Amino acid sequence: MKQILEPTWDLSPLYADNDAWEKDFFRIRPLAEKFASYRGRLAESPAVLAEAIAAQDDFSRLAEKCYSYAHLRSDENTSNNANRARVDRLEGLFAELSPLESWFDPEVMAIDEKRMKSFLDSPELALYRRSLLELLQERKHILSDKEEALLGTLSEVMGASNKIFGILNDSDLAFGRIKGENGRTVEVTHGSYGRLVESEDREVRRRAFHRMYAAYRGKRNTFAATLDATVRRHVTMAKVRNYPSALAQALEPDRVPESVYRDLVTNVRTGLPAFYDYMELRREVMGLEKLDMYDMLNPLIPKCSREYSFDEAFELVRAALAPMGGEYLSKLDLARSQRWIDVPARKGKRSGAYSGGCYDSYPYLLLNHNGTLDSVFTLAHELGHSLHSYYSNASQPYHYADYEIFVAEVASTTNEILLSEYLLANTDDPAFRCYLLSHLANDIRSTVYRQTMFAEFELLIHELAAQGEPLTADLLSEKYYGLNRIYYGDAVEPDQDIELEWARIPHFYYNFYVYKYATGMSTALLLAKNILAGDPAKRDAYFGFLKAGDSKDVLDIMRDAGVDLSRPEPVENAVAQFGKIVGQLRKEMGR
Repeated sequence: MKQILEPTWDLSPLYADNDAWEKDFFRIRPLAEKFASYRGRLAESPAVLAEAIAAQDDFSRLAEKCYSYAHLRSDENTSNNANRARVDRLEGLFAELSPLESWFDPEVMAIDEKRMKSFLDSPELALYRRSLLELLQERKHILSDKEEALLGTLSEVMGASNKIFGILNDSDLAFGRIKGENGRTVEVTHGSYGRLVESEDREVRRRAFHRMYAAYRGKRNTFAATLDATVRRHVTMAKVRNYPSALAQALEPDRVPESVYRDLVTNVRTGLPAFYDYMELRREVMGLEKLDMYDMLNPLIPKCSREYSFDEAFELVRAALAPMGGEYLSKLDLARSQRWIDVPARKGKRSGAYSGGCYDSYPYLLLNHNGTLDSVFTLAHELGHSLHSYYSNASQPYHYADYEIFVAEVASTTNEILLSEYLLANTDDPAFRCYLLSHLANDIRSTVYRQTMFAEFELLIHELAAQGEPLTADLLSEKYYGLNRIYYGDAVEPDQDIELEWARIPHFYYNFYVYKYATGMSTALLLAKNILAGDPAKRDAYFGFLKAGDSKDVLDIMRDAGVDLSRPEPVENAVAQFGKIVGQLRKEMGR
């Protein structure tokens, strides 16, 4: 691997130095107080309401800028106390100022409907009309002032089950030790478990699996109680706020109809034969009579030993994204020339990778590049996030620039798929081709099939709770084990311990979140296919998505980009592509 001087990011466009940051830090409170000065005045006129929203945006925009610089500096070196202190000061300030913001939404919704209608037709509020309409759609779900105040008082208590789960799962649960590879004794932890079940030694995988679930079995009733309380809170709050179901309430912020969620489950279920074929291929390659649940994460193909300097990785990603056109590539080049990226791993630096920044900064990337092919895919992924942010910020006013979580993983995943397709098209190495196909198949397995199974389980337990059914450990385990049998098919004989996996999935406390992984991957597969087709109109539609921010509802944004998630085609395409990848992998492996 070629050795080069790895670059770090340049934060000076955010703030020239720490003194400049200090000056803005002390401007945050006056801006918050200016916004609060409009309290009680929103119904006066469209101009006053517009001024209040602009004042809120000014406060939020500066707060985000200050926070971006503070956390980026802190992540450069987590052991630097001065850097961490800036983050702590901001978090303390935000907590102190939160009462200065909470009045706004209730006061807007208290404006007489006839008066508000005339406000919305005024030129002063033209920019804010969309966000006001979104807020007013919630009016029928807002209670009286006294009831809202009571719910606010109870919010911490109602969230206690999530907190208890986190403490129990992250702090109080101990898994013990097992005999690992080469006979060495290793401790099983949340961090080490993933590596252990990826081991080529099946006995190591089996021991880790049983050690992990033995701990959950010992606390199964407690975990059932925390999940039951969380689900019942979702069901109860949906009733209190006049929603037809907990699912409907959870989907409302993104304005996604229940049919999108339910159709995802139906269409993935229909596509299970392709998944069964993949399981059968794994069984054949591993030479097993039946697969078990601890045989899912060990690499089907030995890990790729290729190494890439960061320069090589960047040029590889750039070549893979060439179908996006020169405009997109020119923005990729800015990531290098303007130093958006902190590349090398080093002592004290935050681990992992992310894309960060704010409306008034570059879309910065933190990496810990280690030269592996996985780190090349990570670069492609994070550049997808950063270019999405770049185009959104450049194309939208601050008020609508921040895109929704529903679409957040689409651009990054599209980049990864384009990188896979480029690498496959430019290698004749049979082993490398098999590795790439296996890598892509496993990504779809984990995001489309596995996350949809999670989504189906989450919907099932909410519906049971709505019917008054207690979510006991026995019931949860029975339902979860049954879904595993359905999703994984005849090539898999699941160990009974997998019935307890529900106890260790934190996403089941996130209120119908996991389906977004499956819709995101389905969307990205179709978008990558459109881009590779070479049709300028389809490419332009993709750029429309990158530039849209939050200017439209998420389903409308994706529909304009060429993916209609209200129809079955995106998921059907994902299932069909998965089947083709598995078939190609079979052919390449001579199976």
